[in-house]
Amino acid sequence: MIASLLMTLPEEILGTAALLLMLVAAWGGPGAARLISWASVAVLIGAGIALFGPSSSGGEAYDGLYRADAFAAFSKVLIYIASGVAILLAPSFFQRTSGDDLRPEYPVLILLSAAGMGMMVSAGDLLTLYVGLELQSLAAYVLASFMRRDTRSAEAGLKYFVLGALASGILLYGISLVYGFSGTTLFSSIATAYGAGHSTGLTFGLVFVFAGLAFKISAVPFHMWTPDVYEGAPTPVTAFFASAPKVAAMAMAVRVAIEAMGPATDQWRQIVIFASLASIIFGAVAAIGQTNIKRLLAYSSINNVGFALVGLATGTAEGVSAVLVYMTIYIVMTLGSFLIVLQMRDADGQPVETIASLSGLSKTRPLLAWAMLVFMLSLAGIPPLFGFYAKFAVFWAAVNAGLFPFAVVGIAASTIGAYYYLRVVKTMFFDDQAAAYAPSDDRVEGGMIAVAALFVSPLGYFAIPLLSAWSMTAAKALF
Repeated sequence: MIASLLMTLPEEILGTAALLLMLVAAWGGPGAARLISWASVAVLIGAGIALFGPSSSGGEAYDGLYRADAFAAFSKVLIYIASGVAILLAPSFFQRTSGDDLRPEYPVLILLSAAGMGMMVSAGDLLTLYVGLELQSLAAYVLASFMRRDTRSAEAGLKYFVLGALASGILLYGISLVYGFSGTTLFSSIATAYGAGHSTGLTFGLVFVFAGLAFKISAVPFHMWTPDVYEGAPTPVTAFFASAPKVAAMAMAVRVAIEAMGPATDQWRQIVIFASLASIIFGAVAAIGQTNIKRLLAYSSINNVGFALVGLATGTAEGVSAVLVYMTIYIVMTLGSFLIVLQMRDADGQPVETIASLSGLSKTRPLLAWAMLVFMLSLAGIPPLFGFYAKFAVFWAAVNAGLFPFAVVGIAASTIGAYYYLRVVKTMFFDDQAAAYAPSDDRVEGGMIAVAALFVSPLGYFAIPLLSAWSMTAAKALF
């Protein structure tokens, strides 16, 4: 029992701190929001430090319900970083947008969501996976509708809740089928059942489980919630949705595919290849006509999930390593883009979300325009920016796994997405100047934009040896 408690230490830190900070919020009221925000960031750092121990190498906890391995530790580092950024972005945004200070429940909900995501990526059992997923989702529903007086935010929360409940039902039905035909919910025992021979019931269970997981990563055809929720939710919340839960859901899908359903790779590979190509093509085509920058980034996230799934389709350690590398670079590019969106404010300090408002940004805010250029071209995968290496890694893994036709189609489809990223760049640098954005003196946001831009610039290639070695170690933990 002591060993199991040590292996789950990060989640224990997050859960305990969330409950204590909720009490502080109840006693301190809105005036304690900033203190709670900084305390929450410190808690996330503490949870990250707790990964240097049994939490990253302890093996199985609670009779196989929880796995403390290098794969989970890699994913949790990304989750905690993205969660911390989402907390740091919030105070100034809410003060500027609604005129009110941030309510102290916001960072507490982020911590609870992070605890749920930790359970998702460490799950060794379908029920552990579902409990973690619901903990993350319930906090996310509230975060999406956090601006109660904003009808768009309320609508986003309602849509996310209704469609999320539908996806949970699909996932639960798949879990029930897998349990019914295998007699277990443990990943290791499920793998044994799939390896024993063909079963129609297990095949149907596989399909429904992957359908439920596809909703969480917003892969086509279960992407329908993404544009509306991204547009309606407060921008710091949208930045959170586009990063931390995306990493957690992708890591969860990888673990289920490799550990629980590894012997059925030929069956689920067909589903993953379809979802990958459909997400790459639809995400690129649907983004072309967008006029709202947050909706454009929503379709961009669908497009990028398709590329990450290329690595999963290989079913190899190299492919899983490529997925982890891709998600690492993706969250930096995405968080950087949303940091720029937070800078888009009119003279009264209110958010401006139209792409047209970026016109002539290179003349009014040149540093901001160049940072946005780096993020857009990196998302497009244009060399020599670091986003190119992310795409190269997943396609190289696909070629090495013998999926050459799949890689060729994916590479060809990726050229479609370059159009709408280049359109944003053209608007900033070549269109007639629009009304200038309000100046920003937020050093935290400015510093994070600079760090993110440097990471996805060619300087990021210096991180490849460390990133590749760490991701391969994490990937091998699943095999």
